[in-house]
Amino acid sequence: MKKLNGMVLISILALMSISCLQENQAMESKALKQQAVKMQRKVTLELEYLLSLPKDYDKDATKSWPLMVFLHGAGERGSDINKVKVHGPAKLVEQGKEFPFIIVSPQCPEGQWWPNRVETVMALIDEIAEKYRVDPKRIYLTGLSMGGYGTWSIASTFPNRFAAIVPICGGGQPYLAANLKSIPIWAFHGAKDPVVPLSESQRMVNAVKSFGGNAQLTIYPEAQHDSWTETYNNPELYDWLLKQSR
Repeated sequence: MKKLNGMVLISILALMSISCLQENQAMESKALKQQAVKMQRKVTLELEYLLSLPKDYDKDATKSWPLMVFLHGAGERGSDINKVKVHGPAKLVEQGKEFPFIIVSPQCPEGQWWPNRVETVMALIDEIAEKYRVDPKRIYLTGLSMGGYGTWSIASTFPNRFAAIVPICGGGQPYLAANLKSIPIWAFHGAKDPVVPLSESQRMVNAVKSFGGNAQLTIYPEAQHDSWTETYNNPELYDWLLKQSR
């Protein structure tokens, strides 16, 4: 009788072990299943920039102003903000030229690429719009070389934010051109550019046009990579920009 009771006890313990093992296996299996998880995390973005306000900005506290965002080329990357003054609107402002725009010229950190800093540039635009009297219907984006690529990329990602863009000797992704069909575009490129082929601008402009967009390309027949000096020195460019509004 004692031997029988022992066998029953052993059987009960064996069943309990099997049950616990099955339960542990079920829990492990459940834990290993793919689950949908949402991340919410605050991210701090840093970007140094040059800011220029129109000379009459403080005369009328009720007036809003167009905003021009200028993206420099690869050679001006780094942590010395003065390098941004080498070309483009930032250079002209430093020389004393006055513009009827709020002009923001951010600096891309060393080793970075404007098309990969889309969210950072958009955060900067939001900050400027919060701090200054920006007309949200007249935000313009322009850039040269790497900044030209950034202009195409940022506008393709956030097309509803810009009234017009001016990419200079840059390029983009033609498959995103449909996003740009509602934005007036004036692109510029040197025909003899040895750094960024003219075809980079041509294929983007042609792609936008294929979707019914409003894009034009000015080609400088003798210009090499520097197609920006003549462009930014042309008053017609700024007159054209001021006519564009969302």
